[in-house]
Amino acid sequence: MTLTIVVAAKVLVLAFVANSAPIFGARLFGSRWSTPIDGGRLFRDGRAVLGKSKTIRGVILSLTSCMVVAELLDLTWLFGLVFGAASMAGDALSSFIKRRLNIPPSGRFIGLDQLPEILLPLLVCAQWLALDLISIILLAAIFCIASLGLSELAFKLGLKKRPY
Repeated sequence: MTLTIVVAAKVLVLAFVANSAPIFGARLFGSRWSTPIDGGRLFRDGRAVLGKSKTIRGVILSLTSCMVVAELLDLTWLFGLVFGAASMAGDALSSFIKRRLNIPPSGRFIGLDQLPEILLPLLVCAQWLALDLISIILLAAIFCIASLGLSELAFKLGLKKRPY
């Protein structure tokens, strides 16, 4: 199937919702309910498994937001749940790799910060949306470029502590 602008827009909106909900949750709730997913555990290399910025609250907000927004976009809540879960899994994978590379929590690594959190949900949901490989690559590229610009904008608007 050829990627349509409508499908692309829905996927990109959902991807931004999945990745923005934890940030807004942190701004809204501060340190309340901010239990790290990894429970503060260290990996065998002595570094955090994921880090304190990956929280259960963030995952719950992301999944809930994706379910609601998916319904608003004429997708199903189940699609939103699966997409959000895959996005959060990609984000956790990115954090895990960054900890192994000794990059601190919330540290910047262009590409690794964006690709897993869009590629994993696109691959998991590709059949659901009838996406081919070219569509997946195109959507991932658009997401990566747009997220860099939107991150900078969010920083300038005071919504984020860092421009990345």
